[in-house]
Amino acid sequence: MSNETLVQLFRDHPGQFVSGAKMSEALNVSRTAIWKSIKKLEAAGYEFEASTKLGYKLLFEPDKLDSNVLDSALKTSRFGRLVTIAGEVPSTQDLARKAAEDGVSEGMLVIAEQQVSGRGRMGRSWVSPYGKGIWMSMVLRPSVPIHCAPQLTLLAAVALCRSLRRVTRLPIGIKWPNDLLVDGRKISGILLESAAEDERLKYIVAGIGISVNLAEGDYPEEVLGKATSLRVASGRTYDRTELIADFLAEWEQLYDLFLQEGFRSIASLWESLAVSLGKQVKLVTPQGEITGIPESLDESGAIRVRREDGTLVTIFSAEMGEPLDSPVNRA
Repeated sequence: MSNETLVQLFRDHPGQFVSGAKMSEALNVSRTAIWKSIKKLEAAGYEFEASTKLGYKLLFEPDKLDSNVLDSALKTSRFGRLVTIAGEVPSTQDLARKAAEDGVSEGMLVIAEQQVSGRGRMGRSWVSPYGKGIWMSMVLRPSVPIHCAPQLTLLAAVALCRSLRRVTRLPIGIKWPNDLLVDGRKISGILLESAAEDERLKYIVAGIGISVNLAEGDYPEEVLGKATSLRVASGRTYDRTELIADFLAEWEQLYDLFLQEGFRSIASLWESLAVSLGKQVKLVTPQGEITGIPESLDESGAIRVRREDGTLVTIFSAEMGEPLDSPVNRA
């Protein structure tokens, strides 16, 4: 018995419980074999409701990522035109970095169905279960000085926020520098890692993690109040290929604008999507904690913050908390 055969049995009974006895008879296998297959399917992103008396009901079936289908959906000239889609990997960042070192062209994309060692900013782990999110890394080769690297992080956040707002209609915003939030809870993370040569960027590996179709049960209890998914926030599931294609089109367009005109137009877009500007926040910097009101970005991508004593400081690196009056802080 293949897992696909079992899944087809559930597809033939949409929204219904299928008893263990019926599955055993239809597939000519033991109930133990059915149970083992259910567990394998759950590990691959499927969700079931179990009932001692009624059996199992299929609640969620993950969509499949396919390079040919993605290529047909793309509207880009470079981004994603060369793509590797893997099953389970330690981290897409590592695979993309190796490709970059081997000289792969700009826009090469690595997508994984699951990461077992996905990472975010400041070394944090990233919840990335099989078949439910977008876990990908892309190689960029911008002809800009090293100090422009932080600007590209903000650019990626703008592109992703604009794309997801357009497709999902959710009120998604950006928390400096690049976290995407819905109602104060994180739905995406962005990590850019760079290599330099002779004071110029050799390449950048841009890692993007989007919690698309995760259910609440996919999150560890300790992060439930801080993280969410597009599915949880909206009450519906999304086609991951559609999301990837739309985002890459937006990202490539803004990236080319940045290369032609510089950072100012990107900064204006970022400020229009920011959730913390004009609101009191706490920032943990390498020099200590600061409480103040973020006002704008400077030309490098750093955040300008008005402190409680009225002075204006420019912060280049910090962990920004939620606005002090946000639902997360009131909870």
